[in-house]
Amino acid sequence: MAAKDFDIDELLREPLVACIATTGPTVRPVWFLWEEGMLWWLTGPWSALGSHLQADPQVAASIDECELATGTLRQVLMRGRAEIVEYDRDRAYRTLARYLGPDADRWPDDFGVDDGDQYGNQFVRLTPQWIHAADLSFTWPA
Repeated sequence: MAAKDFDIDELLREPLVACIATTGPTVRPVWFLWEEGMLWWLTGPWSALGSHLQADPQVAASIDECELATGTLRQVLMRGRAEIVEYDRDRAYRTLARYLGPDADRWPDDFGVDDGDQYGNQFVRLTPQWIHAADLSFTWPA
C-alpha cells in the first residue's frame, strides 16, 4: 500500500476526535482546535489532566479519520509539550462550534462559553515537536 500525500491542516479542520496520551499511561479522547500550528483543547478542575501535565508535560496525540464505506483512512500523529493556559472565550466558541454548530443557542445545556471562567475552565496547548501523517486509504474491490 503506497502512502499518499494530503493536506494536514485541512484534515485537522474537520471535527474529529484526538486521543491524547499522557504519563500514567492515560489516554483520553478530546474535541480539539488546530490553530497557529498547535492543538488546543478544553480542560478544567473535573479532569486529572492538570496533575498529569505538571508531572510530565510530554504528550502524544493521534487524530484519525476512518470512513470504511469510502475506504478513507488518514491519520496524524504528534508528540510534544503540552501546557495549561488561560481560558479564552473566543477560542472556546471556535472549538465547540466545530462539533456543535455555529448557533450556541442550540447547544446542549452542558456546553457554553460564557461560563468558562466561572467553572475554572482552561485550555491545554500542545506545541508539536514531531508530526507524522499517513494516508492509508484503500479502494474496495469491484
